[in-house]
This record gives sequence, C-alpha cells and structure tokens, in this order.
Amino acid sequence: MKKAAIALVLVLAAVGLAACGSSSSSDSSESTATEQTESSGASGGEAEGKSAGSASAVSFEADPSGGLAYTSDKATAKAGKVTVDFTNPQPLMHDVAIEDSSGKTIAQTDTVAEGSDSTTADLKPGTYTFFCTVPGHREAGMEGTLTVK
Repeated sequence: MKKAAIALVLVLAAVGLAACGSSSSSDSSESTATEQTESSGASGGEAEGKSAGSASAVSFEADPSGGLAYTSDKATAKAGKVTVDFTNPQPLMHDVAIEDSSGKTIAQTDTVAEGSDSTTADLKPGTYTFFCTVPGHREAGMEGTLTVK
C-alpha cells in the first residue's frame, strides 16, 4: 500500500512537471527583449519599437511554444514614463511585473491567457527585474532584466 502511494505521488509529480512545459532551449535565455525606441538601429537580437517624446514603451511576450519563459530575458527602456505592453499567446495564464532593486513591485499587467494587457510606470535609470507573478512561474525561470537608461 505504501509503495502504491509513493508511485502515485511520483506519477502525479511527473504529470505536473510535464504540464508546465518548460523549455530547456538556450534560445530564450540568449534572446533579448524589446525596447521600443524611435531609432530603428536595434540589432543583435534586440527588438525595435517606438517612443513619443519622453514617453517610451517596452514589450514582453510569453513564449509562444508554451514554455515558462518570455521570448526574451533582457529588455531596455528610456527613463521616464514607460508603457509596458505584454502579449500572451498561450492558453496558460501569465503576466509581467517589474520590481526595483529593493524587491518592490512598481508595475504589473493583468494576468491574461491568449491575450494582452498594458500598464505604465515611471522608471528611473537603473536595473529592474521583470517576472511572471503566477505561482511557480518565476521560480521556473520566467524572469529577466530590464535596464533603464
């Protein structure tokens, strides 16, 4: 009876991990996120975007293949009022939150599945962390670094 219970727990754990669908591909960790700027000189894996005056936007997207990752683990933005755009093509719920170096969340989109959401934040120059707030997703690697210049 005890062996059967242990076997059941192991099977359930394996199914749970498989359902998370984490990708071990190095592509997601080597790609860089998108800062949207007026200049279109971004290259080397950084996505391009747009800005209007002192406002800028940065875009994040959940991995379309279903992994617990964003399409990039690095992003840059200009200091000031920044629009944070998040797209999630997955049926699994995700969001994007930004925290400062003290761990305080300063911006967060709604949690969405197969949809998108936006929020704004007033960002000062520095390094921030972006991550998914759904329990277990950040721990599985759904996070990255946002550099504000």
